[in-house]
Amino acid sequence: MRNLVSERSIKIPKGVTIKVKSRCVVVEGPRGTLSRNFRHQSAEIFLTGKGKHGYKRCTVRLFLGKKKQRATVRSILSHIQNMVTGVTKGFRYKMRLVYAHFPINVTIVDKVTKEVQEIGDLVEIRNFLGERRTRRVEMLGGVVITRSEIVKDELILEGNDIDNVSQSAATIQQSTLVRNKDIRKFLDGIYVSQKGEIREEL
Repeated sequence: MRNLVSERSIKIPKGVTIKVKSRCVVVEGPRGTLSRNFRHQSAEIFLTGKGKHGYKRCTVRLFLGKKKQRATVRSILSHIQNMVTGVTKGFRYKMRLVYAHFPINVTIVDKVTKEVQEIGDLVEIRNFLGERRTRRVEMLGGVVITRSEIVKDELILEGNDIDNVSQSAATIQQSTLVRNKDIRKFLDGIYVSQKGEIREEL
């Protein structure tokens, strides 16, 4: 069964500008600019309610869509909403170093200069399960990683693009997978402990 029209919209907050051209969406805000291409979807994306400070709503509309096609309307709006959140608040993922015997050594390095820094975009992981191999994980574009000053053995990843932040965290976790051992017994690794928007710590 096809619905004649499927339509959803989100409110554009103050201080955020959204531009749409040929299903390419560009979101500008106080923290920077994010863009995303939705040309692979057959939905219509447009802005409505123009006022003094720009448009007030972003709307996605789909004509004569089947069930799975109608589901893409909400997905596109969720992506745009995440972009709006990214350019206004940003996203933060926290990861904890878990080890039983061999302490995991993590060094944060600048990708270009290769110098050890407090804030960087490259992580070097050493002594995982006593292995001598150094694991190097590069952060994706716009993601920075730091060590927590409050909690021991905690890493903090921050950025505007939720896809890049979450994928960087996943790559770090996958780099420390236990192989050829019983994973019920060997629980060592680096795991995501908390994720969400950036809020100022009290």
